[in-house]
Parts: sequence; C-alpha cells; structure tokens
Amino acid sequence: MVSALLKPNWLRVKAPQKERIGKISDLLLDLNLNTVCQEASCPNIGECFAGGTATFLIMGPGCSRRCPYCDIDFDNSPRSLDPSEPLRLGEAVFRMRLSHVVITSVNRDDLVDGGASQFVSCIEEVRKRSPFTTIELLIPDLCGNWEALNTVMHAAPNVLNHNIETVPRLYPRVRPQAIYERSLELLKRVRESWPKAYTKSGLMVGLGETDEEVISVLEDLRLNQVDIVTIGQYLSPGPKHLPVARFVSPSQFESYQYEGEKKLGFLQVVSSPLTRSSYHAGEVQRLMSSHPR
Repeated sequence: MVSALLKPNWLRVKAPQKERIGKISDLLLDLNLNTVCQEASCPNIGECFAGGTATFLIMGPGCSRRCPYCDIDFDNSPRSLDPSEPLRLGEAVFRMRLSHVVITSVNRDDLVDGGASQFVSCIEEVRKRSPFTTIELLIPDLCGNWEALNTVMHAAPNVLNHNIETVPRLYPRVRPQAIYERSLELLKRVRESWPKAYTKSGLMVGLGETDEEVISVLEDLRLNQVDIVTIGQYLSPGPKHLPVARFVSPSQFESYQYEGEKKLGFLQVVSSPLTRSSYHAGEVQRLMSSHPR
C-alpha cells in the first residue's frame, strides 16, 4: 500500500475568523442555500467567509456524476428544481452586498437542459435585487447541449467559467463522464457567439500530469480564446477519492502563470497552491475595467 504524501508547509491555511464565518453561515442557513465552499470542502472557506463572500451552489447538493476527485455527494435520481431557489439566492446577494457573485451548480444530467433555465432564473433575480453586481457563472458541460448553452448565454452573464479540470490523458480516470474536446468546444462557442462575455477555465495539478501536459492544456485553452485561467493544487478529500500524486511547488505555479500571461497572452492566470476556480473571483472586476468590451 502506498502511503499518502505529506502536505508541505506552503499548503498551511490560516485559522479563520469564527465570528465572520458564523455570520455568513447563519445567512446561508436562514435562506437554505448551498455553497461549493462547504459542499466541496474548499480549503479557502475560512478566508472567503471571513471576507463576506461565497460561491453559491445551485440545484444541489447532490451531483449526477461521480468524479473521484470531488467531495460533493453523488445523486443521479431525478429531482425537480426548486422555483424559490433563485429568489433566495437573489436575497443572499442583496444582504451580503456583493459587488461580484459566482454561481455554480452540480451536474444535473437528469434534466433536459442540464439546469440552464435555473441559471437564467438566478441571474434575473440577482439583477432585480442587486443591479450593479457583476455575475460569474461556473457551469457544467451540459452534456454538449448547445441549445441549453444558448439559453444560459442569452441571460448575459459577465463571466462564463467552465473548468477543464485536468489534462486529456487523465480524463478517463479523473472525469470519466466528461470529454476534453467537448469542454473546449463549449468555451469556444461562448467566445465566438458572445464576444462581450469574459471566458474562464481552471485546472488542478497533482493528479499525475506532467508540467509539459499542463502547458499543452494552457495552449489549447488559449487557442480557443479563453481569457482567464486558474490553476491550483489538487487536495484529496479522503481515502475514497483519488490520491495526490505530487505536490507542485510555489515556484512551479509561478512558472505556469508566467507561461500563460507572458507567452500565451491570457488576460489573467491565477496560479498558486491554494487557488480554486472562484478564489478571489472579485478581482475580475479590475480586469474588466482595464480590458473593457
């Protein structure tokens, strides 16, 4: 049996401010809302909750896919959508006074449109209550249903994020129900049909990929005109999930950033051991100001 790798010092997380975390947790409990911060055991939950932000997880918490890296519960049984969820989410954004909100979802392959209509309803309710809040969606691949993608994009999110997650060689093991080329096509379609939206993607490292494969993925994303990329260290949620194959050094994360921004021309590459797809997402507002569309 292979022993687990020891977590290096650079992955230490500061103790959260309990008082601020409690306020956000109470608000989410009051409005019966889920966050990916809680459901996916994000290591940055303390920092984000203490800062008054959260990434809302809609249509969950159960996911219709069983990806072996993810800590979100598996549930592929057909479930109806909650029509009050967008209203409650809009209220949360209003109460939290968010200038930028990230809305993501579990995979809902049991739904004809993959949940596209619920994303649209959430956008509409946020804009009713908080018209100046910029909206970032982190969506699943919708099983390649491009009409569903059209439905989402007609609601005009400011940022459309879809994570590529890992290198193509590892897809059968890491994302067995996903297709690398399909995810690239989704991002390409958004850029071609909705040029005012900023496109974003992210990947994990430490699952068995090589640095050369990471750069190759960055090249693929840039060829499909993705604007923003996040790169972070994979951390195994538990013994039933994929193990960590390597801990990537901070200097290598800096190298990914340099390669992406200076050589490939991404508008922004956020790359560090604790980076996650929604980490410091509000900084995208500065990017939109300096690169208006």
